[in-house]
Amino acid sequence: MPELPEVETTLRGVSPHLVGRTIERVIVRDARLRWPVPQEVHRVAGHAVLSGSRRGKYLLFATAPGTLLLHLGMSGSLRVTDAATPFRTHDHVALELDSGLHVRLHDPRRFGAFLFVEGEAGAHPLLSELGPEPLGEAFTSAVLHARLKGRTAPIKQAVMDSHLVVGVGNIYACEALFMAGISPAREAGKVSRPRLEALVTAIKEVLAASIEMGGTTLRDFLRENGEPGYFKQTLRVYGREGLPCPACGAPVRRVVQGARSTFFCPRCQR
Repeated sequence: MPELPEVETTLRGVSPHLVGRTIERVIVRDARLRWPVPQEVHRVAGHAVLSGSRRGKYLLFATAPGTLLLHLGMSGSLRVTDAATPFRTHDHVALELDSGLHVRLHDPRRFGAFLFVEGEAGAHPLLSELGPEPLGEAFTSAVLHARLKGRTAPIKQAVMDSHLVVGVGNIYACEALFMAGISPAREAGKVSRPRLEALVTAIKEVLAASIEMGGTTLRDFLRENGEPGYFKQTLRVYGREGLPCPACGAPVRRVVQGARSTFFCPRCQR
């Protein structure tokens, strides 16, 4: 599914077309997403988009009446297209802009969301319990050390907990743990402060690198312009079971943790 870099890439791609433009109307072709698209989304019609931002894997577009809160789900994407372009089967919601463009939510599996939030968006139940942003100054080894204290879960599952830190999905957790030399099975509360420092640095580096490359193409993900991301070409361990570790040459292994595939080097990661 789209992870934080894919969502950030989407935000950067669509914001120049949305922010400062007036939404002429909201077209809801199929309201049956993860949560039904509420009638309140039509309140933004006739109003300008004041800002675009991201919180975890959620996209937020603010207007005077309220904020549109979007999630791409497992296979969703936002596409900028001319209003005259025919709708595709899974183009479920569209924002018609005064520029003559549409921003369309395309979601074949319909696990995404297109919601309306009145008032402070950060207080919405989907956002209020989220942990710090991994690329922000609030995410430090000291914060991570304090939040992991006493945790017996494996470190990989811990850093994927959005209450601890948002947006570190499966791909990037595997890659960051490899960069930091930490076994994904190590008990989270027993990882030393210096090793957590290396992990925080690795998380920031791997996410920033992926954003610069437009995200990672896995199955359905495409950027807002329909082009794939290219970070997959630089993956060190994810999806490389049996291939040589780029650092030591040992075969990369795969195990299942929390119903997710985990890829790691048994020699480099302890």
